[in-house]
Amino acid sequence: MLFAHDTECGLLAAAALVNTGGAGREGLPDVAALDAFFTTHGWSGRHEHTDAELRQVRALRPRLRRIWHTDADEVVEIVNGLLRESHALPQLIRHDDEPYHLHAVPRDAPLATRMAVEAAMAMADLVRTGELRRLRHCDHPDCDNVLVDLSKNRSRRFCEAGCGNRAAVSAYRARRAASHS
Repeated sequence: MLFAHDTECGLLAAAALVNTGGAGREGLPDVAALDAFFTTHGWSGRHEHTDAELRQVRALRPRLRRIWHTDADEVVEIVNGLLRESHALPQLIRHDDEPYHLHAVPRDAPLATRMAVEAAMAMADLVRTGELRRLRHCDHPDCDNVLVDLSKNRSRRFCEAGCGNRAAVSAYRARRAASHS
């Protein structure tokens, strides 16, 4: 593990949230999809299951996506803005059989607020450790997803959407076609 467990979870959840939107796709089309996202990424605390909550979560995505498209100074501005607007006050918390970890807003804060703060806290760790280069874009030419490279040797190139497999198949087909020419 390169970072604290809650930092890694926050980074991966932020990338997953960013990847639910963009390039004309909507990965959170309804409240049921948000419910599934909530469960998949281990969120806890308040979850209203409403269209208003869904709109708030969707509205967070462009701001988080910007983190993958800018320099360190602007990342700091975005992170500080998210923390300031959410009135974040980091505290050590233990719940749901999890070890102590940081929460910076109460568990009953709106879901979008908690998502914003979790992402901001995780990004703050990347800034503090000089590891922003771990935030990457998928190398597949037809993909606009983002990823967090948590590999020890910083070698991850593809997102979770199967792009690595598609690239391998394309390379295989190209080698095969070249050998039959």
